[in-house]
Amino acid sequence: MKSVCEQDFKETMELSVFNDASEDASAEIIEKWKMKLEDAGIPVIVGSNDSSEPRGVGFAKNQAVIQSSGTYLCFLDSDDVMMPQRVRLQHEVAIQHPNSIVGCQIRREPLESTERYTRWINSLTEEQLLTQVFTSHGPTVIMPTWFCSREWFFHLGKFDEGGRGVPEDLLFFYKHIQNGGEVFRVNHCLLLYRYHPQAATHSVLEGTIWNHRVRFLEDRVLSSWTSFTIWNAGKQGKKLYRSLSPANQKKVTAFCDVDEKKITKGFYTYEESEERPKPRVPVCHFRDAAPPFIICVKLDLTGGAFETNLNMLNLKEGVDYYHFN
Repeated sequence: MKSVCEQDFKETMELSVFNDASEDASAEIIEKWKMKLEDAGIPVIVGSNDSSEPRGVGFAKNQAVIQSSGTYLCFLDSDDVMMPQRVRLQHEVAIQHPNSIVGCQIRREPLESTERYTRWINSLTEEQLLTQVFTSHGPTVIMPTWFCSREWFFHLGKFDEGGRGVPEDLLFFYKHIQNGGEVFRVNHCLLLYRYHPQAATHSVLEGTIWNHRVRFLEDRVLSSWTSFTIWNAGKQGKKLYRSLSPANQKKVTAFCDVDEKKITKGFYTYEESEERPKPRVPVCHFRDAAPPFIICVKLDLTGGAFETNLNMLNLKEGVDYYHFN
């Protein structure tokens, strides 16, 4: 609340808070700060779900938006802290790109939590904000940093209100991409993003996210490819293969890898298949494989070895390959 008060944005702002059946001291804190913010010229709208059961993150965010009146929406989770220039800098980008979601760089607290994830968030290039949308990291600009126009938000049709276990930010982000939305990031750290085990993000099952990601990949990429190679003949590559629709499984010409043992084996047999004979997919060395690739190798984990191998092939991300892990 203090960080809202300290924004250096010179135009009008309002704060819209929705209290989704919280059982802690949130209501008192909101009331205390409502007076402080209104004294500083920032109107505060407070809504609440007065039942005993929370309705979930998607519902709460939608309510906060519906009861507000701003032309632009700046999302702030109750446990994060904005830097003073956040609204001003994101607003400058958003007014030039009305159909965009604008994010920013972040600082994690505690500093050592989710180091790989934080590096990924902060270092994606402008192109990668659109090409790396299929990875297990989720949206390429993270939800607690989102800034967008009200009109665009309602054009997309709000957050999914399925409640606990629904990745409402991922589904909204996919809808945004499918509708031709742009993605930008202000290259300044404008948010202190707190990590704690109770965060709602931990209630979403990995399997749920996996299924959404596979369908999105099939819809956005594989539907226009006639054949492709899966880079990783191990667990993750095989899991992706088994998760594909039968039509997309037939497009997989090979698995590729660096592991001599897997390559020597020569092929992967899809044992669970109903087909007879069972599908056998060749396994080869990545240097002998034909693009395009869906890459199921984790980034930033092999001390640069994987990245070196990929760069060696002089391929273009978003054309010759997409990252899935």
